[in-house]
Amino acid sequence: MQRSFDDLGVPLHQVTFCVLDLETTGAAPPQSAITEVGAIKLRGGECLGTFQTLVNPGVGIPPEITVLTGITEAMVLPAPWIEAVLPSFVEFIGSAVIVGHNVRFDMRFLQAALVSSGRAPLPNRFVDTCALARRLVRDEVPNCQLGTLAERLRLPHRPSHRALADALATGDLLHALLERAGSLGVLGLDDLYELPTIRAHPQMGKLRLTSGLPRRPGVYLFRGLGGRVLYVGKATNLRARVRSYFGGDDRRKISQLLRETQAIDHVVCAGTLEAAVLEVRLIHRHQPPFNHRSKLWSRYAYLKLTLDEAYPRLSVVRAPRAGDGCLYLGPLGSTRTARLVADAIESALPIRRCTARVPRIPLPGPCAPAQLGVAACPCAGAVSQAEYSRIVDRLVRGLTGDPSLLLEPLRARMAALAAADRYEEAADMRDRAAALARALTRQRQLDALRQAGRMELEVLADPGAVAGASATRRVVLTGGRLSGDVGQLSLLDGDTEDDDADPGRPLPRHLVDELSCVASWLEAEARSVRVLHCEGPWSFPVPRLPRFEPVKAKVRTS
Repeated sequence: MQRSFDDLGVPLHQVTFCVLDLETTGAAPPQSAITEVGAIKLRGGECLGTFQTLVNPGVGIPPEITVLTGITEAMVLPAPWIEAVLPSFVEFIGSAVIVGHNVRFDMRFLQAALVSSGRAPLPNRFVDTCALARRLVRDEVPNCQLGTLAERLRLPHRPSHRALADALATGDLLHALLERAGSLGVLGLDDLYELPTIRAHPQMGKLRLTSGLPRRPGVYLFRGLGGRVLYVGKATNLRARVRSYFGGDDRRKISQLLRETQAIDHVVCAGTLEAAVLEVRLIHRHQPPFNHRSKLWSRYAYLKLTLDEAYPRLSVVRAPRAGDGCLYLGPLGSTRTARLVADAIESALPIRRCTARVPRIPLPGPCAPAQLGVAACPCAGAVSQAEYSRIVDRLVRGLTGDPSLLLEPLRARMAALAAADRYEEAADMRDRAAALARALTRQRQLDALRQAGRMELEVLADPGAVAGASATRRVVLTGGRLSGDVGQLSLLDGDTEDDDADPGRPLPRHLVDELSCVASWLEAEARSVRVLHCEGPWSFPVPRLPRFEPVKAKVRTS
């Protein structure tokens, strides 16, 4: 049964718990059966009712069980069968959260009885006080048996291996443990479910820093001494995501992050798009040491076609030069990626590869690429400027309008190499083609966003929208960038919407991550987004470009 954030985040004092205990003839069904049922219903620390009855198990009770519980066959002989008890017991439980000490033992018997009597199993969630005790008080007690906990914590009721008495003691234990858990910020039902899964983390005490986090989409910031931002992340449920850092994550980076954390801030956002964009902006602004992405965007590079030369060539550069008349592809992920894309283009077209200036007087012999026949290099005067211009024109059209002019030659080369059993070379050609296809796909997406100008969108049924908000909301994009307020923060200081907004100029490195977030969101949420207004042309080019990615073989298991 799927629950919403509001269902799971209900305050614990509003949750109805049904604490139950079963006495049985043995360890497991169907060899053993129930002899007694006891339960107590609690909400806000008050008892709402109790349920208790002996049950005729239909089998003999072993002597050791009689010694342990005091329940004899004479006592259960006149008692009702479990099939007669289940209707009223299920009604008593209702939709309450089931609680028990080693509750899986009791649930195994209860669910088996329901199934054997032709009823559906209970869908209720359950909480195990034994697991909670191991997390909260294990260092204070010799063991987590119910009797030991009742004695050491001085609970009002003591267990006696009778169903109702044990249920009453378990209810007292639940209240004692909830009081302990409150100091760790366990205030909602979802917190309680997650608490047993949180290991004994050295920084467990800092779990209280999450007590003010809402169950809403947004961005969270781990802060260290002096308020320094250590890490920025986004989440559809801020509370659950941040608390998960105290769970089973063994990464050394997480342990170090939690050791240095002194505070956790958050910003609630209207939806998942705003959270993704704000995360990027805050990472770029603060350069958090624990964010891998904070180091990546500064490594972005461009592939430049030097149209300001008589014989243009490809060059990898760190930053574009404004107004130089050259054609830029990117930013790309790194210099290595840009070089791989350049290799792909040079494999598809015989573009000049030598970096020296073209001499006025032809050299005695061509450069090495020209000698190998892979480049139409003008260094030896073997190709005219008009002939070379046709190659450049084809390259420009391949980069800006018709990618097949570049990708189809690569596909043909790859197929020819594979047919000749030159598989390693074919794989290398495939990797080059895949890198070029990825670069062209992203370039087309980002260019389309920038050329669209100002766009007003209506978002329908955003799964990450704030609960209680209207069914629709407006999103405004300017040149692909999110405009207006993002969560509770407007555009960051020194960060204006028209900054480098000219779609005719290469996209600056510091904007590519944000526009990539917007493009990915638009593609993923295309069915729930309606365009209300658009200044320029808007479309993601179709058909899609081939991916050239290697196909992963499916492993069959017998």
